[in-house]
Amino acid sequence: MGKVLSFGELLLRICPDAEGQWLQENSLPFYVGGAELNVATALALWGVPSAYLTALPENFLSEQLMGYMQERQIDTSPVVLQGERVGLYYLPKGKDVKNAGVIYDRAGSAFAGLTTGTIQWDSVFEGVSWFHFSAICPAINQNLVDVCAQALQVATAKGIFVSLDLNYRAKLWKYGKEPVEVMPALAASCDLIMGNVWAANKMLGMPLQEELVQDIEKEKLVQHAQLTSEAILREFPKCKTVANTFRFDHGQGIRYFTTLYHQNGLHVSHEYVADQILDKVGSGDCFMAGLIYGFYHGKSAAETLEFATAAAFKKLFILSDATTSTVADIEATITTYAK
Repeated sequence: MGKVLSFGELLLRICPDAEGQWLQENSLPFYVGGAELNVATALALWGVPSAYLTALPENFLSEQLMGYMQERQIDTSPVVLQGERVGLYYLPKGKDVKNAGVIYDRAGSAFAGLTTGTIQWDSVFEGVSWFHFSAICPAINQNLVDVCAQALQVATAKGIFVSLDLNYRAKLWKYGKEPVEVMPALAASCDLIMGNVWAANKMLGMPLQEELVQDIEKEKLVQHAQLTSEAILREFPKCKTVANTFRFDHGQGIRYFTTLYHQNGLHVSHEYVADQILDKVGSGDCFMAGLIYGFYHGKSAAETLEFATAAAFKKLFILSDATTSTVADIEATITTYAK
């Protein structure tokens, strides 16, 4: 197996507290992230050859960010140096990126300036066996839709496995197109699609049966996951694997389980419940990384799903965008909660 190449925008997450204490302290916590970088970071930590492609301005800040990634064993050689700025977003502590309180400051970033003539995909894909991207990329502008389409065309021609995370960010789709007008054409080139039943409806036009989701009962949600997975496989014949995550607030904590449809069978993970969590950001990225890790190493669908789910659950207790949990940590979590 070759490298896993993740493609997306590196972002700095700025975290003001809701009460405004940061103004008194003259200090703002921040984290290095971005959905695809979170995947690349997890894979590198778990020993999978991991490369990352983004665009950054050519300045000292980018040099430091490149060094940060290289220290984590991420291959940054594909990174494009262009433009003037790094993308930012502001998210109050403890909130989810789907929350209405998120503020994006990404317009005019180096990544947003990518065009189809910028990246030489033939050379970028040398030594790559898996390509990962998310729906956040085509949410930014039409040029990035075209860049993703070009990447998928070359990846398909080279026989590279492609995974897609259906991250839906309502505040990003502002250039005149709805996700369902864009995403199906990209999804058609993907081998593995991850998201949830709501994202599949919003972005791929898959049917949403309200009677199965309104009460968030596990049995009905699992039933819907099967229906959605089968609908995706019918609509997109190249896709052979569909994953769904289900994460709900549980008091101050969380209730979390997942499904994986693979080789005509639906696997359902152990359900995790916690009374308190630290940080919701990056949990889904960690789940995606766990899927890649499992399939990369030839694990069964059931083993892959349990590893990915435990990895995502553990991320909820880590204050950063990317996980710091090792493979041993995650396997210990599976053992503990499986009792």
